[in-house]
Amino acid sequence: MHNPSEITHDHDHSGHDHGHGGHHYGHSHGAGVTDENRIAWAFVIIFAFMLVEVAGGLYAGSLALLADAGHMVSDAIALGMSWVALRVGKREANLKHTYGYKRLEVLVAFVNGCTLFVIAGWIVFEAARRFAAPVHVLGGPMLLVAVAGLLSNLIAFFVLNGGNRENLNMRSAWLHVLGDMLGFFIAIVAAGIILVTGWSPVDPLLSIVVALIILKSAGEIVRSSSHILLEGSPEGFDAKALGDDLLANVPSVLDVHHIHAWSLTSEDCMVTLHIRCKPEADNALVIPAINERLKSQFKITHSTIQIDFAPCEEHCSAHPHSHS
Repeated sequence: MHNPSEITHDHDHSGHDHGHGGHHYGHSHGAGVTDENRIAWAFVIIFAFMLVEVAGGLYAGSLALLADAGHMVSDAIALGMSWVALRVGKREANLKHTYGYKRLEVLVAFVNGCTLFVIAGWIVFEAARRFAAPVHVLGGPMLLVAVAGLLSNLIAFFVLNGGNRENLNMRSAWLHVLGDMLGFFIAIVAAGIILVTGWSPVDPLLSIVVALIILKSAGEIVRSSSHILLEGSPEGFDAKALGDDLLANVPSVLDVHHIHAWSLTSEDCMVTLHIRCKPEADNALVIPAINERLKSQFKITHSTIQIDFAPCEEHCSAHPHSHS
């Protein structure tokens, strides 16, 4: 039924500019270096202040500060792993890893998200313990450390903010720092309440708010990264729309079916599909015409197309994306 010689791959190696659904996800090697530098600087800022915050949290007896210090530990680890992933991801593909190492970025983002769940759980547990056995909190030192922490995270936030937000690895790093900023803001509020009223339970109470913020960030990163690791369709990809478009705009195409799309990373989309051609079609011209349409309309530059010479019953009977 199939002629293996008709399986054709279309790759664009002028840069990693694969995309989907009308969105262009290309990025240059230069952009990658910029992202590396941004993450490296953010790591230095976060790691340096993490040490200050741990010392300040222990001195002030503030769970809100220690909770955010724990978050900053995960941030420092996450940023370090993200930097390594970007470095390793630039390695060339080889016979053992034919797609290269770029998906390491997604794996790191998934691990980063999972660590955030663990940290949030620890914060909630410690807050419950503090409610049961209240600890005196020094509002003055807590306020000073929280303000300094907010300023340091603002710097790290703006360093990362100019990076490639479509890159899941960069986005996870950005969300880590954003969560820290919110955590410090809450710590400032808690310190102000303690200084004015002396009510220390506000510290563990607001630390739970920090935990909820962390959980929200973690949920988004784990959901997005696990979707890619499970070979889910890229966000915005519509197999039916793609098939209908090819039928309407490539005259030689009689049928489009067995359409599959997945992401190597959050930016790099891969597509495979089967087609049947009209009897008068010149098969040598059909695939270049399809590839041109995929590039111009859907920004897809990595495709594998197979021509079928008879109805593809074993695939179409069980596959929802068949057009005839």
